[in-house]
Amino acid sequence: MFLLKVLVAGGAGFIGSHLVRALQEEGHTPVVLDNLSTGLREHVPGDVEFLEMDVCDESLLQKIQGKRLDAIVHLAGQTMVDASVQDPKNDAEENIIGTINLLEAARQCDIERIIFSSTAASYGNVSAEDLPVLESKPLMPMSFYGLSKVTAEHYLEVYRQIFGMDHVVLRFANVYGERQGDGGEGGVISIFAKRIVQGEDITIFGDGEQTRDFVYAGDIAKGICAALRTKDVNTAYNLSTQTETSLRELVSLLSKIAGREIIPLYGPERPGDIRRSMLANGKAARGLGWKPAMPLLEGLRRTMDYFAKREV
Repeated sequence: MFLLKVLVAGGAGFIGSHLVRALQEEGHTPVVLDNLSTGLREHVPGDVEFLEMDVCDESLLQKIQGKRLDAIVHLAGQTMVDASVQDPKNDAEENIIGTINLLEAARQCDIERIIFSSTAASYGNVSAEDLPVLESKPLMPMSFYGLSKVTAEHYLEVYRQIFGMDHVVLRFANVYGERQGDGGEGGVISIFAKRIVQGEDITIFGDGEQTRDFVYAGDIAKGICAALRTKDVNTAYNLSTQTETSLRELVSLLSKIAGREIIPLYGPERPGDIRRSMLANGKAARGLGWKPAMPLLEGLRRTMDYFAKREV
């Protein structure tokens, strides 16, 4: 296996922190770039080169020139659906302009491959008969967040057509795990876990029957590593468990882990939220040789243990 030097944009964040460790385990050399707006410096191992910078910064090219990078993994950006609805301009600046800035830096530094973190929100609301969602499903985002990710995907394809730059788009299901913040699509698990270990109430927005495809961050990190190796590039892959879990079911599992019954409060459904979500993962199995390994109950237990220890 070829060992790579990889720039991880957003490497101090939730998924990035899992990826950096996975890259090191495989013998690769990660370089982390993060503005620490949501990521934490403590998430980056001490032996990893760290660049404190925003992906929108015009001096990005000068910062990475001469580092002889083989690839970029783009995990940086705005990840909250409700925040994108409240401030579409900021969402576009972070997710579209930031992506273009990285692409330009990659082009001028002759970096051969960029891995882009996209989202289940790209598909929008999908009817039950179309679940699990295939990568070939038309992209019809319901939020500005989903729209900005779809737009960035189009930029990747046009950069390939014009400049010959390879890419792999990874559309994540709802990611959860240790070191997750309160934001992001999969943030419901970290929000619930934190409140449960603190003995506080949790609130479901909607009737609780809305479903998500929860996938563990460690599995996502392995999928990204596989995308760095694959020869099947310039296409999109879903990274998912291909399993629907309702929010009511999620609360039941968390109750089992906590050892007590948790009765949630209910609030109004939020604009831009998808009703049901489950992504097919067969293409990732074929093209990346990847399958999720973490059972949901065990992943939730690890996540709860992480937040419980932080409360001590």
